[in-house]
Amino acid sequence: MGFLWRTRLRGANEKKITPVISWPESEPESEITIPPEFQCPISIDLMKDPVIISTGITYDRESIETWISSGNKTCPVTNTVLTTFDQIPNHTIRKMIQGWCVEKGSPLIQRIPTPRVPLMPCEVYEIRRKLSSATRRGDYEKCGEIIEKIKKLGDESEKNRKCVNENGVGLVLCDCFEKFSGDEKLTFMLKEILSLLTWMIPIGLEGISKLASASSFRCVAGLLRNTDDTVRQNAAFLMKEILSLEETRVYAFAVENGVAEALVKLIRDSVSSSATNSSLIAIYQMVLQKPEIASEFLEIGLVNLTVEMIVDAENSVCEKALAVLDAICETEKGREEVRKNALVMPLLVKKIPKVSESATRSSMSVILKLCKTENAFAVEEVVRLGAFQKVLLVLQVGYGEDTKEKATELLKMMNTQMKLMSDCVDSLKEFKYIKKPF
Repeated sequence: MGFLWRTRLRGANEKKITPVISWPESEPESEITIPPEFQCPISIDLMKDPVIISTGITYDRESIETWISSGNKTCPVTNTVLTTFDQIPNHTIRKMIQGWCVEKGSPLIQRIPTPRVPLMPCEVYEIRRKLSSATRRGDYEKCGEIIEKIKKLGDESEKNRKCVNENGVGLVLCDCFEKFSGDEKLTFMLKEILSLLTWMIPIGLEGISKLASASSFRCVAGLLRNTDDTVRQNAAFLMKEILSLEETRVYAFAVENGVAEALVKLIRDSVSSSATNSSLIAIYQMVLQKPEIASEFLEIGLVNLTVEMIVDAENSVCEKALAVLDAICETEKGREEVRKNALVMPLLVKKIPKVSESATRSSMSVILKLCKTENAFAVEEVVRLGAFQKVLLVLQVGYGEDTKEKATELLKMMNTQMKLMSDCVDSLKEFKYIKKPF
């Protein structure tokens, strides 16, 4: 027997859940009416987590939170300005709804479970205090228990995560990571900390500095080579945050710990878009801030790998791959390696202005660097590929000044080359080396 479900409203405050039986047609249609007092005034649906706001009206927590987060400061029913956004669980209504669900005993109605009360700042403060104390004592067992508790709270709801993040737990976790990062026996706990830190960004300068210490960095670099892809993804995410410090010692640690090879391998393994994006950002930071590192990336085939991503990757990955290619072209050796790939110039022209402003700017920047090195030959190729019209279009779009400056510079270069080509044709005509005009 096949079923097609539909929901019907009666009046302004009654809701009926109706199973419409498609076979056989002779069977009667049954309906269950939701009592008005069990319906949320916003969604007109059965309340799963009823809460009372300052005006005394009861709403479903999810609905009223969405209403408030959208910028509304009034009660949806009374239109009264809310004196506070606090929400108090309405246990009486919740128990009545649960009882009604059991009483109906219909497969249409699932019993509403008792919701968990959202985490409060005072509770987070106590968790932070206990974790900090256990870290100072070196009590890794207690730290492990608290970390597991934080993980469970974060899994319960996005609101819990936000509360944890806003009340300084990230910094204490960074402190804990640094404290135990030298102990290989505690790798599992360190993995859990990394996982938690990925949803606590931005951690802040003090927290990132703790992750950038010699022992912490060595541990994160080691986790980049872990057999678990999720751990590698989390490590790459934190690595890009560490490298954003732009400190000489951090890049020295990166070279010592084989970070370049681990990041390229993570991209090649296609673990996820998130892992690829994090790896590309980390590589970009390393090459841009420490050009001598570029040679190491060139040796392990970064240029061809980047070109492959520009060809068929999603826009966010393509944008970052173009930025990496631009950074590689800062060095002479990098430019030489890029020009060896015949696909580079056609791809760069094709991506103007298809992906994003950032991708367009990077594409034009790479073209300019290659053209300045190879002069007429590269410029002639760019003109032949139809870049002139595309760059003109960039000037007509509402892009930033930096992008327009690069477009203007590239247009001047192409214009000069086109004039030279025209003069050459005119000269050939004059000396009758060619009989027909181009």
